[in-house]
Amino acid sequence: MISIDFTPHGVCSRNIHVDLDDTGATIEGCSFVGGCNGNLKAISKLITGMPVDEVTRRLRGNTCGPRPTSCADQLCHALDEAQARVNR
Repeated sequence: MISIDFTPHGVCSRNIHVDLDDTGATIEGCSFVGGCNGNLKAISKLITGMPVDEVTRRLRGNTCGPRPTSCADQLCHALDEAQARVNR
């Protein structure tokens, strides 16, 4: 299992924890610290078991109000970082 803690930028959440399978292709778990608690718990439940590529395709570029990013978009950055660790 690949696990990372990612510090998001430009959003209310302060940390995103991501667990991927050993290949880095599938999300095994996700949790957020801070941010919109109910919404972020729901996102975590919805993406668990999904392929990373599918999640990033759907969520990358999502914004929050006037911000150019969102917790969902920052999750994509966390997933990118996690996959980069697999490819090292």
